[in-house]
Amino acid sequence: MKKLAYITTLSLMMFSCGEKKLNIDEVVETNDIKKIREAREQLQTEYDKLTADLAKIDTAIDSLDPNRSRVLVRTITVKDTSFVHYIEIQGNVDTKQNILIYPEISGILQQLNVKAGQKVTKGQVLARIDDGGISAQLAQAQAQLNLSQTTFDRQKRLWDQKIGSEIQYLQAKTSLESQQKVVDQLQSQLNKSVVKAPFTGTIDEVMTERGKVVAPGQELFRIVNLGDMYVSATVPETYLSQLKLGAPVEVHLNAIGKTYKGKVRQVGNYINPNNRTFGIEVALPNPDNLLRPNQVAVLKIEDYKTDTALLLPETIIQQKAGGRLVVYSLDKSNKEEIKAVEKTIETGYTSKGYVEIKSGIKKGDEIVTDGAKSIKEGSTVEIIK
Repeated sequence: MKKLAYITTLSLMMFSCGEKKLNIDEVVETNDIKKIREAREQLQTEYDKLTADLAKIDTAIDSLDPNRSRVLVRTITVKDTSFVHYIEIQGNVDTKQNILIYPEISGILQQLNVKAGQKVTKGQVLARIDDGGISAQLAQAQAQLNLSQTTFDRQKRLWDQKIGSEIQYLQAKTSLESQQKVVDQLQSQLNKSVVKAPFTGTIDEVMTERGKVVAPGQELFRIVNLGDMYVSATVPETYLSQLKLGAPVEVHLNAIGKTYKGKVRQVGNYINPNNRTFGIEVALPNPDNLLRPNQVAVLKIEDYKTDTALLLPETIIQQKAGGRLVVYSLDKSNKEEIKAVEKTIETGYTSKGYVEIKSGIKKGDEIVTDGAKSIKEGSTVEIIK
């Protein structure tokens, strides 16, 4: 662009001085290589002369301009600002109440009382398995228990009246206790033929059908309660001292485009030696019933907050030899010559392009932003309004 401006100026000067104007197009159209080269030499000579004259003028302007050594800068004034720092990690949504239900005895599934998606309450009967005659055995044992109870009651009355022998009383008592154990055992086995909901929730999946033979270890149902959701995550051990119980957390789920607010409810006490991390749990409300176990979540955990932070843009901080960090403030004691003052700073947390300054500057300082990389200690600057 600069060269184009010089050539344009040269053409105007040649025309204004009454010289014959060199028509470049006409010269090119002659297809005469000799004339074209002569035209180029003529233009180059004039261009070199004009360039030299412009350089002399620029030198004269620089020597006479009082602002020739001033660097143009923009500034900001340091003030107290609220500042919050977050730890961002990935976690998984989970629930404590998400289990598979298995039968405790073998047999034919006689009743199947629920289907997938059905809500159930704690203790509700989900299915019944053929007991294989246990109910009949229980009825017989119960009848025997009733007889043992009657025998014991009569023997006890006689014993209380000092009638009969002690051994008869003890035999009746032992028989009763033994028969009670038989009944209890059979009742326990019969109870296993009834499959009940261990907690209130939703039947997420049914893995069997009525009439099938089932056995222990075979999955029957999956039941889930979405009311007590949480997010589990692993955090690098460097954050151990910063994470506190009850710390606010923003939980974002990309899959559903929702953000929820929760709190840290558990901080692990064990550091995994393989990856140097510890576990946390974040309690998570589920008002829209959109959360599901194993969803991927992004956690923003608040680990530091202050209302009196001194913040500067990260881009204006310069690193000097030895790792020293500096910014430049202004010395306005002489209004005619404003000077740059180098300030060595100590930084804290960084968030969203801003850095917390722990020391080196104070509230009210005017810090150079634009032009900071072009100055040094003692540079004369001019502030762009």
